[in-house]
Amino acid sequence: MQRVIDYVAALQETLSQLPKAEIIKVIDLLHSARLTGRQVFIMGNGGSASTATHMVCDLAKNTRKMGWPHYKVIGLSDSMAIFSAYANDEGYDNVFAQQLANLVMPEDIVIAISASGNSKNVLNAVALAKSHNATTIGFTGFDGGHLARMVDINLHVDSNIIEHVEDIHLILEHMIVKALREQVYSEPMTQVLIEDIQTPQ
Repeated sequence: MQRVIDYVAALQETLSQLPKAEIIKVIDLLHSARLTGRQVFIMGNGGSASTATHMVCDLAKNTRKMGWPHYKVIGLSDSMAIFSAYANDEGYDNVFAQQLANLVMPEDIVIAISASGNSKNVLNAVALAKSHNATTIGFTGFDGGHLARMVDINLHVDSNIIEHVEDIHLILEHMIVKALREQVYSEPMTQVLIEDIQTPQ
């Protein structure tokens, strides 16, 4: 019983320390990406891959509203065929970067989820994204690792408990998606704006 009490207490304390200003920046960036048709790429390994897939699903489905553009969101952890092909032929360190190389454009958004912040395949993908002038966002834990220093915005979970870091990364994605959904339901989408978005420049 005490272990359960301690787990919940520590989780609550860590939640209270989340970087709220940085979370708002991510929400604003993703809202802008929706309006301008920018692609959003999300990646992670292991438990972070599950969170990445969950976020792809939520952004694609749970933010829709008639008259508003949908998210162009792609999970880099989701296709076992392409993932294993790159891992087998070019090494596991390149499984995300090589997928991005085919698709990423300037001003796209790349979200990298890594508890340690030191996963080589994630770092390589972020480096490639930055070389293409994409905006990079990190979800990190522990001391943030190398990822925290590379990304444009770092959502850091200040905990050395892996379960807490992964718990809160999922909470962050739900928090962000919920805010994005509520934003479109609270703002009118004018026909002029719709035409501006859909008309090629």
